[in-house]
Amino acid sequence: MKAVWYERTGAAPDVLTFGEMATPVAGPGEVRVRLEASGINPADVGRRAGSYRAMEFPRVIPDSDGAGIVDQVGDGVTRLKVGQRVWLFNGQRNGRAFGTAAEYIALAEHLVTPLPDSVSFAAGATLGIPGMTAWCCLFGDGPVAGQTVLVTGGAGAVGHYAVQLAKWGGARVIATVSSALKAEQARLAGADLVIDYKTEDVVAKAMAFTDGRGVDRVVDVDFGGNIATTLKLMAVNSTIAVYATQGNRNPVVPMRELMEKCIALRALVLFALPQPLLAAAQADISKWLAAGKRIHNVAAQFALSDTAQAHLAVEKGDKLGTVIVDCAR
Repeated sequence: MKAVWYERTGAAPDVLTFGEMATPVAGPGEVRVRLEASGINPADVGRRAGSYRAMEFPRVIPDSDGAGIVDQVGDGVTRLKVGQRVWLFNGQRNGRAFGTAAEYIALAEHLVTPLPDSVSFAAGATLGIPGMTAWCCLFGDGPVAGQTVLVTGGAGAVGHYAVQLAKWGGARVIATVSSALKAEQARLAGADLVIDYKTEDVVAKAMAFTDGRGVDRVVDVDFGGNIATTLKLMAVNSTIAVYATQGNRNPVVPMRELMEKCIALRALVLFALPQPLLAAAQADISKWLAAGKRIHNVAAQFALSDTAQAHLAVEKGDKLGTVIVDCAR
């Protein structure tokens, strides 16, 4: 099969190689997917660059999300069948060296979910880590119906899905953004209030929207960078669900302030979450997809041979949605 790989970390054009590799075979409990699209997340780029950790394997096929068609099933597989359209997540995680920047991937059945015919493969490849992370941040502690949810970075890959899922779950949604273009995206996703944190007073607007009560749950893209503001708008017995903290990688946790309002802090990374929670997320996302038309933001698309350029597009930092690699071309 054609694939892209790296054998050392570094700049994408320097370390990514495009060529031929052996086609994987589905083992027990696995399915093989003929990939149509691969979705690139910031963590995939960080791992390739070496900013996350040292090389875990002699050779790595990058990228963890994707969509395609099941073309082989291993012994013991019962939920999926050959010919089924699917989306997948965590392809290059948890002891797996070979991700989705390839024509094929073989991985555990529980990481693969049916994809409706109405959703393109490129759109399906945006679901993986962003959609699963959004769901787990929102519903990891139960329903959000009747609550007020704040999504920081409401136009980002995770944030945009969080806004849509929160509305579907019956919440009122506040989204913070950094530009007029992103504000429009957050509104299209269904946000009830959109705040440009660069030009507007986030605390004043959020507190006015909640009649001074504060928000019940925050889906937070930058705990360290946001915590000074976030603390001022939290309701009593609320939750901050954190999936990233790039602005301050090692923030001081203001424990006394959290205690005084009984604010729960839920920190999560998708590959470490328990399997029952992930299964619940997959089932709920399937229901959400089936319940109506959804927005799947594809920021750009590249050929498999141009995966290095796709990684650079993610690193540039101005994308709106997920950068996709078309694995079939």
